[in-house]
Parts: sequence; structure tokens; C-alpha cells
Amino acid sequence: MRKLIFPLLILCIPAFSQKGYEIKVKINKLKDATLILGHHLGANLYPDDTVKTDAQGVAVFKGNKPLPEGMYFIFLPNKTYFDFLVTENQNFTIENDTTDLFRNIKFINSKENEIFYNYQFFLSKKREEMKALVEEKKKVKSEAEEKTIADKMKSIDNEVKKYRDNLIKQSPNSFVAKFIKATTDIEVPDPPKDAKGNITDSLFQYRYYRLHYFDNMDISDVRLLRTPIYEEKIMNYLTKVIPQIPDTIMREVDMLIARSRTSPELFRYMLVTLFNYYGKSQIMGFDDIALYIADKYYLKEATWSDSTYLKKLRKQVEERKPTMMGKIAPEIELLDVPAEHFLMAMNDTSEKKNVYVGRPFRLSNYTKDFTIIYFWDIDCGHCKKETPIMYEVYQRLKNKNVQVIAISLVFSIENKVKWVDYINEHRLYDWVNAFYPFSIKFKELYNVVSTPSIFILDKNRRIIAKRIGPEQCEEIINFELKKQQNK
Repeated sequence: MRKLIFPLLILCIPAFSQKGYEIKVKINKLKDATLILGHHLGANLYPDDTVKTDAQGVAVFKGNKPLPEGMYFIFLPNKTYFDFLVTENQNFTIENDTTDLFRNIKFINSKENEIFYNYQFFLSKKREEMKALVEEKKKVKSEAEEKTIADKMKSIDNEVKKYRDNLIKQSPNSFVAKFIKATTDIEVPDPPKDAKGNITDSLFQYRYYRLHYFDNMDISDVRLLRTPIYEEKIMNYLTKVIPQIPDTIMREVDMLIARSRTSPELFRYMLVTLFNYYGKSQIMGFDDIALYIADKYYLKEATWSDSTYLKKLRKQVEERKPTMMGKIAPEIELLDVPAEHFLMAMNDTSEKKNVYVGRPFRLSNYTKDFTIIYFWDIDCGHCKKETPIMYEVYQRLKNKNVQVIAISLVFSIENKVKWVDYINEHRLYDWVNAFYPFSIKFKELYNVVSTPSIFILDKNRRIIAKRIGPEQCEEIINFELKKQQNK
């Protein structure tokens, strides 16, 4: 069962021209019971009104302003509920019986709900027929019997399609038609074939499905927002239909937001939902999608947001934009400390404390095919475990024209001593051991808020991966090398 949520703030959708609503609900033998009227939104149920039934099991929900159109429900004390549609006509009666909330429901003065439930009853009957055929198919003993059953199944499918198509054709702009059409998957044609019957375009069906995915669902119709299917349809498209590549997703985000502008509430829902989803994602590069949404839309149009939050978000956007995937990595200047210093300082306390060591270098000085920037902190327990792993990975990659710049966040003499001891203990000599104890500018440029923090750059210093683990470095670089070989 879906979760019933009692929110502090419910989206407000503009009222229709009629005055208010009055929905009479009669539940047989359910007297002096509290009923909840609520609406669907995404995967959740939201309450709108609460009324007690009288001695005859009757409750009347009424208000001076009409309800936003969509799919609503009546929630009973036994934690069961039944759905119905709220359309332009908001003065009607629902009769039901707790013995079977689905089959006993009746409507007075609500044509669209009658159509909706007649369709549900028809589907239920056809499902039972199909289920019986499935069982019968298990017992067949000949191909002829199997074909007969297959033909019957196809006939049922055709009946359902004809019923649905006629319903939609009779009243294409009604909410019930829009909803039923939205629940229907598109039909994908067979792929093209040559004279010998070989498929000539293996991606034809995928491209067709992606291009026509929203043919049956008007995502600009705010009424569909208040149904259980809207968010599911949107998120399925974003997570399972389109390629999971940030640049591709950003283009689709633009399309979805553009099509949501038919209503302020739909726009707000779309913007907040997409921003929150990608902001919470742990998938590499998806934080850039949230950043893109924030920069292009949220900061400019989220007038409902608190000014303090917007100020904080603007600061985060400015800090993180330089290190988005595909960007040229910000230039930084550090000190490259040679292996000789660590060896010399091994038994020399004064040299361990010496911070005036190392050769100044800029990131652009390194021009190998791939550069791994590895930010770590000697006081970070996780770093102490990950750093030797990163070093082992580097040993397997260094012959592939890969360089690791291991940047230690050393900002005190005490940390300098710990750093020297750790490098000597694990003999981490043949990568670039870098630090810069005189400024934290590089940490700010790369938005290093936790350690270890990893960035992979190509030979042009373009960021191709970030916020990953050491083992993923090897996978990503090998994948990139394979792509280059294929080209």
C-alpha cells in the first residue's frame, strides 16, 4: 500500500470556474467512522479532508473552492482505500460496501467515474479469462491445441485494445480518457529487414520506443500529476530508457521542464523532483546534472525557496562549476617533494618538520595521456586504507602513460611529520607526492570537502571522472584506452 503522508505544504493548483465541491460518500454499515479524502501525487497519498460518517454510513466532503482535478481516494479506518476521479463535475455521490470496495462501488452523477470503473471491471474480467487460458495452455498435448489457445489470447488482447481505443475516441480530452491512455504502452513496430529476412537496423526498436515514449501520456497535463503513474513514467524514462550519460540526461531534463511550463504547479513539481533526485544520486557525474538544474533553472525561477537556501545554493554552484565533468581542470600550483627528501627525513626530525621543501610545479606541467589527482589527508582513517590501494593501482597503470599526483592536505608541522612517516612506511616514492602548506586555494578550487577525493584528467586536462574509488580509476582508464583503440 502507498504511504499516506501528512505534509506541511501541499501544492496549490488554480481553481476551476465552478463553485466548490460536494462529494457524498455512503459506506454500507460503516457508521460513526472517520473517512479521509485525499489525492495521489507520485508514489504517495496526501490527505485533503476528514469527515465522520453518520448513523447511515454517510459522510459529505465539501469546500468553497473546487478540488484540483486528478485521482483521489477515500481512506477507511481499517487502512484500506478506493480510488476515484475528480474532474470538472465535483458534485456527485459514491456508494460502496466494505465487503468488496472494488466490485460494489457505484457513482451517481459522475459519468467519468462510471466509465473509469466499467473499464476496470472489463479489464478484471479479461484478466480472469487470460489466466484460465494460461492454465489451460500448461495441459495441451498438441501444436493445434496450443495454437487454438494462442489465438484466443490474441483475441482477448484485441478486445481490450478495441474497448480502450473506443473509450478514448469518444471523449479524447476527458480526464478519464487521458488517464487510461497514459497507462497504455506504445506499440513498437518490427525492425526493418532485408530480402533474406535479416534485421538491417538492430537499434530501430529502441530508437522508436525512446522517440515515442510519451506519445500516450501528455506530460503537460497537470491533471495527470495527481495520479500514481506520472512520476513513475517520468523516472522510468530518465533511468531506464535514455542512455545514462550526463550530457544526454541534461538535454532530456530541458525537454521535461519545458513541457511542464503549462502550469506553475507542474513546473515546480518537475523542477524540484529532478533537482532532488540528481542531487542525491551517488552515480559519478550525476551531481553535475543537479548543478546544471540549479544554475539554469532553480536559482533563477524557484521563487518559492527560502532566500537563505538560495544564497547557499548559489555559493555551492559557483564553487563546483569549475570541476564539472568535461571541464578543463583548474590550474593549480603545488610543491613536488622528491623521494630523496622522505628518505633523508626518515631519521632526521628537523628535516621531517621542514616545510620549505619541494619543487614548484603547475598541473599543466604534466602532459601524460591520463593524470589522476588524488587528494588525501594523513589524519583521515579512510585515506590511510585507500592510499596504499591507490598506489597499487598506479603500479598497474604507470606503463600506460598514466601519472598520479598524490596531493596531501598538509597544513601544519605536525601533519608534515606524520606525512613523511607514512610515505616511508608504505614506500610511496615513485608517484608525485605533492603538498602546499602555505595556502588552501587548491582545496577550494577542487571543492574538496571529504577525502580521499579523486579526479581523472585526459591529456588535455579535461575531467573525465571524479568522486570515485581507486579501483574504479583502473576500470575507467582501461575503458578509455579501449575506446581509443576502437577508434
